[in-house]
Amino acid sequence: MSILPPRITVALSVYNGERFLAEAIESVLGQTFEDFEFLIVDDGSSDATSVILQHYAARDTRIRPIIRENRGLVASLNQLLEEARAPLIARMDADDIAAPTRFARQFAFLDANPAVGVLGSWTTDINEVGAPHPVAAPDHPVTHEDFLAAIDCGLPLLCHPAVMYRRDIVRSVGGYHAAFRHCEDLDLWLRLATVTRIANLPERLLHYRHYEDQVSSRHATVQQVGAAVARIAYHERLAGRHDPTAQIEALPPIEQLDALFGREGIAQAVRARVAPGLLYSRSGLRDEGFDILLRYIKDGGDRAGLWRTVGRLILFGEPARAASLAVTLLLD
Repeated sequence: MSILPPRITVALSVYNGERFLAEAIESVLGQTFEDFEFLIVDDGSSDATSVILQHYAARDTRIRPIIRENRGLVASLNQLLEEARAPLIARMDADDIAAPTRFARQFAFLDANPAVGVLGSWTTDINEVGAPHPVAAPDHPVTHEDFLAAIDCGLPLLCHPAVMYRRDIVRSVGGYHAAFRHCEDLDLWLRLATVTRIANLPERLLHYRHYEDQVSSRHATVQQVGAAVARIAYHERLAGRHDPTAQIEALPPIEQLDALFGREGIAQAVRARVAPGLLYSRSGLRDEGFDILLRYIKDGGDRAGLWRTVGRLILFGEPARAASLAVTLLLD
């Protein structure tokens, strides 16, 4: 190992990721920018993940595997943040593919723009077999000013595994917060937005994979509720009010959010933000997201398209929930 620290630490956490892990690792080892260490936390996997990691660690001394019991993604990301030796951290996920010039392009930009603390990139969206995956969302904002405008419009901000950031800046705001499980990255970007400049390279430097079993699909409701609370906390900070989410380990149920923030209307605002995003979510309509949707309707929320959601629930094999939604639409 070099006496001098590497210029980049690549930070990857994986849990039961044997399916795509080798391809992700190969894409990192194939970078044109080679001065990096590669930290990989195996967060208690029960599949062949640890075998794959040990195989690659034996091949390339830049790889430093950390194989331990399961502690969750937030704990793993904060461990990677603390163990990194480089001033710049390049995030990477076990199911994505980095373009060969990704690190070179991001390092050069951050080196030339010291005021930028977080730099993402545009992505190419792929499915589980690597074919194009259609996405309706716009590309991520390029400038910091566009980034701030995207916050206000509720648009996508950064693709987490495409990000490279300055380690000290992320540590200065406390790293990843455990309360925002499954949307810990969004909460971090919103906290960083007022202390550093954030940008995206308008280059497609990561192939971002979509598939049914990924975290964002399995935990859609928890993710959307957390994202809504993170955005409210951001505006609380901007208004000079206390952010109560900074000191908690888990978000309370929606019904307790008014008490947490010390004023009325927070829970209703969260439901109003979350409910429209659940209308096409198979998992969201099958879990606690359905109750959020019903309460949103009873609070006087917009009913546009909800009769189509009744039909969608029938197609999803949820006739009882379809009937419950229909009754709510007729009576409330």
